Amino acid sequence: MELINELWMKYPIKTPIISILLLWGLKKIIEIVLLKNIDESEDRYKRQKHITIVYSFGILLVFIGIYLKNKENITTFFGFLTVGLSLALQDVIRCIAGWWFIIWRKPFSIGDRIEIGEFKGDVVDIRPFQFSLLEVGNWVDADQSTGRVLHIPNSLVLTGTVANFGQGFEFIWNEISILITFESDWKLAKKIATNIVNEKSKRIEDVAREKMKESAKKYMIIYKNLTPIVYTSVKDSGVMLSMRYLVSPRQRRGSEEGIWEAILEEFAEHANIDFAYPTQRFYNNNLESKEVTNDKNTHK
Repeated sequence: MELINELWMKYPIKTPIISILLLWGLKKIIEIVLLKNIDESEDRYKRQKHITIVYSFGILLVFIGIYLKNKENITTFFGFLTVGLSLALQDVIRCIAGWWFIIWRKPFSIGDRIEIGEFKGDVVDIRPFQFSLLEVGNWVDADQSTGRVLHIPNSLVLTGTVANFGQGFEFIWNEISILITFESDWKLAKKIATNIVNEKSKRIEDVAREKMKESAKKYMIIYKNLTPIVYTSVKDSGVMLSMRYLVSPRQRRGSEEGIWEAILEEFAEHANIDFAYPTQRFYNNNLESKEVTNDKNTHK
């Protein structure tokens, strides 16, 4: 260390460069000696990481020794140290700030189903640096669990949009669309769909009304109509009937299954109701023009 300090006094710029080169050369020699007989990729990776950490720590000690030996450089050293730490720990500071935001503002709590950025799931843990979600959706339909646990940094709540499925109102609006042919009795189909969706969600309406009264004390959530409704629209392939109804976020798939099974059973009993699907019609100009001509001759 005394030799390094003497070199620093004589050659203040060259000394750090020489020290880094010497340590780098020593690192390479150690790698050759320790890694030459290791064939396992995982073991090689771990040992190389350990060597790199020791090498980085050695460089840090050299620079600390150089700067602290000269009292005039102590202020400069601590200035660089402060800047370095602030840059290195900025993500940690943001995570702690996000944690305080979660505790104070409570955008979600353990047990809530939320969506933040591209992630969606049930909150199963909240810690100072990250919170954990039991993932739903992704490759699984209708918000069912995938079984994966996602660990998300708390800083994301400060920069991303958090959607809470159950906070306040505790229900979501779900829609099921049914497409029937133009030739179908769409009025009968709409009546059947209305009866089914009313039957399947009649228990939820009263509960939802009470929950809305409670949530109105905290959030400006106002729905004039909470009863299910079936909308009618026209698409390229037929008449679209869209059933809109309230459901608990965790019961969405089960409710859809019950409604679809009832729809399939009821529609099967009516020959004048058929499901529509994209179709194509091919027009034969020669054949159809002859049929039109013969039809005209018949009426003369």
